Parts: sequence; C-alpha cells; structure tokens
Amino acid sequence: MRPESLFSVFKPVTALKGIGPRIAKLVERAAGLHVIDLCWHLPSAIIDRRYAPSVAEAQPGVVATMTVTIDAHSKPPNKRMPYKIHCSDDTGKMALVFFHAHADYLKKTLPEGEVRVVSGKVEKFGNEIQMTHPDHIGTADEIAQLKAVEPVYPLTTGLTLKVLGKAIRSALEMTSSLAALAEWIDPAYLAKQGWKGWREALLEAHAPEDEAALDPLSPARQRLAYDELLSNQLALAIVRLSMRRVKGRAIKGDGRLRQKVIDALPFQLTGSQETSLQEIAADMAEPMRMLRLLQGDVGSGKTVVALLAMLNAIETGGQAAIMAPTEILARQHLATIEPLARAAGIEVVLLTGREKGKNRTLILEKLLSGEVSLAIGTHALFQDDVEFKALAMAVIDEQHRFGVHQRLTLAAKGQAVDILVMTATPIPRTLMLTAYGDMDISRLPEKPPGRAAVETRVMPIERLDEVTKALKRSLDGGGRVYWVCPLVEESEVLDVAAAEDRHAFLQKFFGPKVGLVHGRMKGKEKDAAMAAFAQGEASILVATTVIEVGVDVPEATVMVIEHAERFGLAQLHQLRGRIGRGDKPSNCLLLYASPLTATAKARLKIMRETDDGFLIAEEDLKLRGAGELLGTRQSGLPEFRLADLAHHGELLATARDDAALILDRDPELESERGQALRVLLYLFEREAAVRNLRSG
Repeated sequence: MRPESLFSVFKPVTALKGIGPRIAKLVERAAGLHVIDLCWHLPSAIIDRRYAPSVAEAQPGVVATMTVTIDAHSKPPNKRMPYKIHCSDDTGKMALVFFHAHADYLKKTLPEGEVRVVSGKVEKFGNEIQMTHPDHIGTADEIAQLKAVEPVYPLTTGLTLKVLGKAIRSALEMTSSLAALAEWIDPAYLAKQGWKGWREALLEAHAPEDEAALDPLSPARQRLAYDELLSNQLALAIVRLSMRRVKGRAIKGDGRLRQKVIDALPFQLTGSQETSLQEIAADMAEPMRMLRLLQGDVGSGKTVVALLAMLNAIETGGQAAIMAPTEILARQHLATIEPLARAAGIEVVLLTGREKGKNRTLILEKLLSGEVSLAIGTHALFQDDVEFKALAMAVIDEQHRFGVHQRLTLAAKGQAVDILVMTATPIPRTLMLTAYGDMDISRLPEKPPGRAAVETRVMPIERLDEVTKALKRSLDGGGRVYWVCPLVEESEVLDVAAAEDRHAFLQKFFGPKVGLVHGRMKGKEKDAAMAAFAQGEASILVATTVIEVGVDVPEATVMVIEHAERFGLAQLHQLRGRIGRGDKPSNCLLLYASPLTATAKARLKIMRETDDGFLIAEEDLKLRGAGELLGTRQSGLPEFRLADLAHHGELLATARDDAALILDRDPELESERGQALRVLLYLFEREAAVRNLRSG
C-alpha cells in the first residue's frame, strides 16, 4: 500500500483547479496522469520578462514588460483587420494589436485613461512600435509579479503554456504536505554534494533564474536526478536479492551432449563465446540462481552459446526453454537449434500462438511428462496451462520487449530456474545498469569466422536511379536485397516515400520478384512474405523496420535504407546486421535527404567508419540522450523523467553502489533511513520492489 503521506500527489490531474476532462487529456499527454507527474515535468527554456524599457528605448524582437497609459481603442472597419489599442508613456507612443478580438473583453481589461502593464514581444511595423497579443496584461500593482523569469515547459498540440504553467504551479503547491518527509539520501553524501532537500530542489528546478539553471548539471536538477536513479537502482537490487533468496540448485552436466553439438558446428567457437560459456557454467554450478545477461551484436553467435548452456541443464536430467519476442524469431531459433540438437539426439518442440488443438495438446503433454527436454516459443510459453516436468533453465531472447516481471513469470514455471537473457542491441554501459542492474553480464564482441565484411556508403536520395541500376548488378550475381522505408502510408508531416509506393516503383523495374512486408500486415502475411524472400522466390524485400529483428537470410548482400537520417544509430546498426551473414561481400547504402542536421551528419559518419555495435551505442547516447536512444517506451527500458543518462552517468554509478550498501546493512529497509527509502520507492512508482521485501 502506498503511504498515506503520498495520497495527495497521486490524485489524478483533474484534482487541480481549472483542469476539466478535456484539458486533462492534453495535460496527461504532455506530462502524465497524476499530480506528481506534473512535478517531474521540468522546464526546457525560460522567458525573461525583467527587461522593462520605456517606449522610446524598446528594442524590436525582444520580450519586454512595459508600463503604459491606454489612450484609445480603434475598432477595425471589417473583421479581417486587426483591433488596435493606442497607448503611450512620457517618451512615445505604441500600439497593442489583436486579431479576432472581442471588443468588450478588451475594453474591460484595457480601459481608456488607465495605466496598465503589458508583457510580450516588441515589434516594429513601419515607424510604429507594436506588441501583438501581449502574453500578460496587469495593473501597475502587479508589475513586480510580471517582471520575472517565466519557465517554459514542453507542450503538446492544443495545450498552452499558460494553462500548463498554472497546473504545474498548483501541483507544486500540493507537495507542501510532503515538506516533512524524512531525507532518504545519505547525509554525508548530501553534504558533500551541497544539495538541498528534495522539495526545495524541486521548487528551485521549476523556478529557473537563468539559462544555467536549466543545465542537467545544475545542483537542483542533479539532486532530483539522483533521487530517481536511486529509486531505480534500489528497486533492481531488491528484485535481485529476492531472486537470490530462492534457494537455487547446482547444475553441472557431464558435457556429453555439448561435445556432440560442438563437433557438429561448421566453425570453431570464438574466444568470447568460450569465455561466456565458462561464466555461464560457473553460475549454473553455484547453489544460487543464475541471472545473467548475454549481450552480443547481431551475428555474434548468441544462439549457439544459449543452446550449449541449455544442454548443460539437460545433461543433468532437467528441461530448458528459450523464449523469443516474435513468432518469426522463434522459428528462426528453431531453424538454428534443431539441426544441432538433432546431432545431440535431442527432440525440440516449438510453441507459439499458432499451435492449436491436438498439436498443442501433444506438445503440452510432452513437456509435462518430460519426454521433451527443449522447448522454443513466444509469450505462449507463459500461459497458465504450460507446465514442465523439471524446467531448470530459461533463456529469454529479449530484444528489449520483456521487462523484469515477465522474466520472473517464466522463472516461476520451475523450481529455482536459472535465467539467461540475450540481447542483440548493444546498450551503453550506463543504460545497462538501469535496465539490467539485477544481472551479471557476459559480452560477445567478436563475430564468428567466415563472416563477410559490410561496406557502408552514404549517398543523397537524388541518386535513386544509380542505386536501382546497381541493384540489377547485384541481383544478376545471385544476391538479394532489403529495401527499408521509414513509414507505411503517405504522411503529410513526414514527406517520406511510403513502403507501398516504393514497392510499386521497384516492381516496374524488377517485376514480381519484389516482396513487401510492413507493420500493418497480419502475422501470417508477414511470415509468408519473409519466407518467400528467404527461399529466393522474392529477390527484393521492401520493408518497414519490422525486419530489424527478422529472418536470417545468408544470401542477402545489399541493404538500402531510405531516409537514413530519420533513424537512430542503434536502429541503423541493427538493420545493417541483417546482411553480411554469408561469405559474399555485402553493401549497405544509406540514402539521405538534404539538408542534414549536425546530429544526422555525425550519425551517418559513425556508420561509415565502424561496425562495432558497442562503440556505436556509446556514440548514440552522446548524440541523442538516453530517452530517444532505443525508443524507451517500446523497449522495456526504464524511462527517466529527471535523470539524463548522457550527463548523469556518475550519479548512476553512485546510486548503484549506494543501493548495494543499503541492502547489505538493512535488507528489509527497516531502519530510519530504510523507511524513508520505502517512501522514495513509492514516490517513483516502484511498488513492485516494495512487495519483494519480506516485511513489505
């Protein structure tokens, strides 16, 4: 249960004055559902209204706060003309200009003969000084309030700064009841950093006096970032601790099945595959549960490592399962694993949403009886009716689609199941800690021998005809081509060649050999299009990014990415990893539209210079910041509101160490500081972690 002290800030935004159902939808889109979400929505810029010139001194193009006498209202002869209000001070005259004006309202707000303070952007029209639609209008008594620095917040279509700013001010007032919350940061660290209490820091972050206050490294923002990172690291450490508490079992196979598979491999294992297998085997031999992440670039041989690790469990009489995020990937794992498992005399079953009726019943019976010791599947493996006789190891091929909770669900299918999570997206070290702080990590930086290098070229989209001719040469040589488009339908906002249009365009040149696959197609249609390409019935596959995690087609030697400037580095790297899987040289063409932003230019340059996924991931973090890096919403990576990992990496490392130390001394968070930290976990909505505490 959330502590009562936090009830007020977890009310819906409609609890704030002036936020009805219609505005609430916009506020939720911009900031979030609860009052506390508005507190985490920090300013991104400022408007300085302290410049208060006389009319004669007013500089055009600058925001000014001016005190003037209202001389006369001048109503236009027709509605299309602006409504003007003539004003003056001792130094000169100026006009306030309003379009689509309500005369009654303006006469009441700006009565003739009265003195008023107006704030807005000064403009010069001919010889006349003007201010169009002032942002603020007030009396002379209100001047001090108007002559201030105003925070500017990120908005959404239909929401004005005035409405959102007012809502945020109300939300901050509601935090006054939290002023008495006990401090959760270690006092010595707090003093060393010179930080204020969290509520003072929050109010300061929302009242920036200058540009420096908007910097992620300003003291108030650092303090808030640390609070968020500490809650994240503490939550992960608690999950890890509770996983470790469940008594594991020592798994140590005799190596007979693994040797058969190694003998059947067409290549030798790389050094990093050997090292990873040793790390995994050492974990499995411990009486504690294994929780390990296997991180390897596209094509680094993760599946083989996973298979050998699963065979270690099967050698001891246990069962193993590997779970993939999509049916396409599950079938791809089957294609890789089945021939090797056959060499070891092991039967493999596939369980996806497509297995129905008698076939499904038969698979379930084999898993329950223990007749089958190796299962490959999708989310279907989670379902309640799936039972194993003795599940000892689960491999989760994450591609960032599964969170901590799903890892735990699959683990619950057996007694103290060892877990290996695989990811093909190279993730920068700082992000690794936020998503997988509960795990040990093995890396596969090498590619297996015999893989062809991929040459990457960058060219403007105007050279499309040349590209089409070059494709013809590749196809004549027996190659196959991926052509990636960023959007499915014509969108007025992004003028991008739609996949369907590009498909039609290429069909004119290459006839029916051009396939199409995109996110709006049904699963079966997608699979059929992918299969046709894999089998060579189609030699060009036009696709949206659904192929990022897709079929392994060794014959594919060309990858064309249209509007490459719109993609993130990690995504470009993933797409490029679809080719160069055979022994023929491969080419990746990045087509861009001018003009390029500095970031896009830097991104394409990195792609041309390196194919080291880990280096690319670190560069991507520098260029874009963590929020956009992997599309955090879709990726299962935590989304931070206050922490910016491109700047707060050191704070993250400290938070990680702090969390470990706290739980070492006070594993149930029962001390005074422990109780304060429980409140912190609830404040950042990490309830799941609190539930994992024994006394929680």
